[in-house]
Amino acid sequence: MPKNLFAISLAGAALTLVLSWPARSAPKRIAISIDASKTAPPISPYIYGQFIEHIGDLINKSLWAEMLDDRKFYNDITSKPPAQSGRGGPGRGAGGPGRGGRAATRWLPIGPDEAVVMDRQNPYTGLHTPLVHLAGDSQRGISQAGLALRKGKAYTGRVVLAGSPGAKISVSLLWGEGPGGRQTIAVAAVNASYAKVPLKFTSGADTDNGRLEISATGQGSFHIGAVSLMPADNIHGFRADTVALLKAQRSGMWRFPGGNYLSAFEWRDAIGDPDKRAPRLDPVRGGFQPNDVGTDEFMTLMGLLGVDPFISVNAGFGDAFSAAQLVEYANGAATSPMGRLRSANGHPAPYNIKWWGIGNEMYGSWQYGHMAVSQYVFKHNMFAEAMRRADPSITLLATGATPDEMTIYGLALPLVGKLIPDFLSPGDWDGGLYTHCLDAIDVMSEHFYSYAGQRFDASATKPGAFNRADYMVRVDEPLVEWARRPANRVREKVEAYEEYLQRIPALKNRPIPMAIDEWAYSGAPNSLRGVLANAMVLQELFRHTNLIKMAGHTMGTSSIEYNATESALNSTGLLFKFYRDHFGSIPVEVDGDSPVPAPLYPVGGDQPKVNAGSPTYPMDVVAALTADGKSLTLAVINANESAQDMNLTFKGVALGKGRMWRMTGDSLNAAAGLSRHEIRITETPLSEAPASMTIAPFSIDIYEFEKR
Repeated sequence: MPKNLFAISLAGAALTLVLSWPARSAPKRIAISIDASKTAPPISPYIYGQFIEHIGDLINKSLWAEMLDDRKFYNDITSKPPAQSGRGGPGRGAGGPGRGGRAATRWLPIGPDEAVVMDRQNPYTGLHTPLVHLAGDSQRGISQAGLALRKGKAYTGRVVLAGSPGAKISVSLLWGEGPGGRQTIAVAAVNASYAKVPLKFTSGADTDNGRLEISATGQGSFHIGAVSLMPADNIHGFRADTVALLKAQRSGMWRFPGGNYLSAFEWRDAIGDPDKRAPRLDPVRGGFQPNDVGTDEFMTLMGLLGVDPFISVNAGFGDAFSAAQLVEYANGAATSPMGRLRSANGHPAPYNIKWWGIGNEMYGSWQYGHMAVSQYVFKHNMFAEAMRRADPSITLLATGATPDEMTIYGLALPLVGKLIPDFLSPGDWDGGLYTHCLDAIDVMSEHFYSYAGQRFDASATKPGAFNRADYMVRVDEPLVEWARRPANRVREKVEAYEEYLQRIPALKNRPIPMAIDEWAYSGAPNSLRGVLANAMVLQELFRHTNLIKMAGHTMGTSSIEYNATESALNSTGLLFKFYRDHFGSIPVEVDGDSPVPAPLYPVGGDQPKVNAGSPTYPMDVVAALTADGKSLTLAVINANESAQDMNLTFKGVALGKGRMWRMTGDSLNAAAGLSRHEIRITETPLSEAPASMTIAPFSIDIYEFEKR
């Protein structure tokens, strides 16, 4: 995603524009026809896919069960206030900004600051390791507070230690003051060689400010190479609670590591013994990453979630040889060079990963290793050749950008002198890939982010260097149009592909399917309002299964609300589960007598030629047969603040009894999560398929009728 995705807000928009929307004097009864004899290619489970990347703690705290920050000691240990920045080399301060925005909980010395030094001569991993100098009966060591502990809950971990024989080391978990507020493990004698010491504690009370102490008395000194603490109910290092919630989503696919982090990521940093993986600076977000969740852990997670993996390789600072080695590490036989390494790391069987993306948003000037498309096409082909040589069976996804994407981020402007590039011009990234890399592409990957309450004014002309905020215009629009905004970006991708088909004859002979494997409605609330917009994206994807085979919502963890000890599906999570559980998979034709309005804004940027949606305005309707062909399902979005009436005609099928599930709330601000349960999903039995329906305001209905 663009580096400044989260930095742009409504406050940065240049203008508020209010235009006249098509007036509806009174709601009419809309005539809708469903023809079950006219089907489209199936909806892949991958359409419900998710995208995840290392942004700060996004993976480390939501999915990974590690409770300790900086467990391999990226930062210095001192009682002095943290430096302004946590970026840089050794001596980079005592924490600084944490991993991408949250200030990492610091390790503090037990005893005077000078008792703990960062040893750069004999580090266990990374650039330095804490060395604690002892002083007889005075306790010396390190501690970290801020741990969420629950009474009676067990916690397990390990600490890697080396030291003088005279060091009497202990590790304590504290949940309160006094002798009854801690559990202490005495460590057997240590020596100059590092050894792992297992830890197991049971908390005696509830606290959100528990503490782990590693300290010693005696003579000499000791090193602390690494330390880990997790709830004992973790599943191979992952949180049991969040894994269960995300497994229930049945997302089909997860993409990783993706994101801007990928372009400066070295995959070898995140394999092997986790304690020996050095923490690394995150040059994109600032702070550091512990490298605890790499390829092998991701594959473990995929097994736990029951979804297929999609791995992106580094085409920024990375090279084709390294990408091919990663393919071999994942898919090669245990007798191959990289397969032997995988086997040595505890995974003898090949992963057989099918989906492989070359790079992430390599069209973007924000991306490490960005280059002009005229050069990048050669790089893509080099990657494809090397990766296919490692495993000819893989499916390769190219990092694409249709003209709308090149427009919204001002990427075509310096290349062709105008915001909207002509097709197949130097400002058309996809055009360059299709014309120079067609045989090296199996699927074209596309991304989009829409921005709530704003549109991109592609007709504007601004002096000076491009600043996207100058082109973002606030819009005061009806709910249905606000909700349609991200779906319009899907529609634009389809329109662009149709244009390529007309201009590139070879594409007709070798059609390339599309994956919109990173998308989101930035700034939209995680409430019923946002749910309506995301639902309209899903339904637009369903309408184009002949082209779009995969999608990846940003982020996979945006479906859950969580803290250190609890989690729940939020509004977004309920939506994805709602469709996955109840909507069919073989789309059938939907027609109506109320087409979507013509575009109100000039075409270009985030405005397609034809607005997204079905000819059932102001409702959005899709229908699909179930995979077994025994039932017909119908999904109706009413993104309006008034009820809507419709008449139904079914063709090519005789229907019997059925059920209706309705997702709604008392207001558009209704939400779901740990403490909010305002979004309702109700089920109603139906004796027959009705000829007419009334759809409640701001609701989504999914109907299922048995075929006779």
